[in-house]
Amino acid sequence: MSDETQEHEKLPGDEPVTAVPADVHEGGPDEDDGTPAELADPFAGDENAKPVEVAAAEEAPVVGDRQWYILKVQSNREDSIRETLLRRISLQGMDKWFGEVIVPKEQVTEFKGGKKRVVSRKLYPGYILVNMILNDETWYLVRETGGIGDFTGSAGRPSPMLPQDVAKLLNKAEVKADESPRLKIAFKKGDRVKITEGTSENFEGEVEQIDEANGRVTVMLSIFGRSTPVDIEYWQIETV
Repeated sequence: MSDETQEHEKLPGDEPVTAVPADVHEGGPDEDDGTPAELADPFAGDENAKPVEVAAAEEAPVVGDRQWYILKVQSNREDSIRETLLRRISLQGMDKWFGEVIVPKEQVTEFKGGKKRVVSRKLYPGYILVNMILNDETWYLVRETGGIGDFTGSAGRPSPMLPQDVAKLLNKAEVKADESPRLKIAFKKGDRVKITEGTSENFEGEVEQIDEANGRVTVMLSIFGRSTPVDIEYWQIETV
């Protein structure tokens, strides 16, 4: 056998293979030129993304009906205490538990120095009324308000007002547009009085009738031994 025959025949693919590093590629559009790769923004949202729905915290349901309660407060501070309580109710977000807070008043007409004026007079000094649903939270808010002493009630428990009492009080405190303010006349039938002004000045007599609507008083005077009625302004007399 000749040497040529002894040499292995070279088959296609018998050429030596040179390994190419994994990070080396032949020239082309993907050739690495050393520029850092651009990474996707992790905070960029998907255009098809939908907002996540978060369940809102459920508010406690309002349980019970509002009732009227009487609060003992510091005298001569009824109006400012009312404003403070209303402000605290709003700040605490507890409006749904409360209704009106009122200082019961009435309008009266007074004469001072011969001049007539209309003034508001408190019906119950030292007290205010609050319309509310009573529970632990509302009780604490009211009691912690400056100037408020306590609820009225028995056995240490707040007692709501009776419906008929509420109706009477609110009707009395309401100022109606078509009604004139009530005059404050300090006299009553049978009082002994003295006239201080007018043609009958210094005469003394007895109050026979009082006209609150017009502010006039009928006084029975003894003139020449006879009882004579004299109609006069109520501020023109004084108690003897």
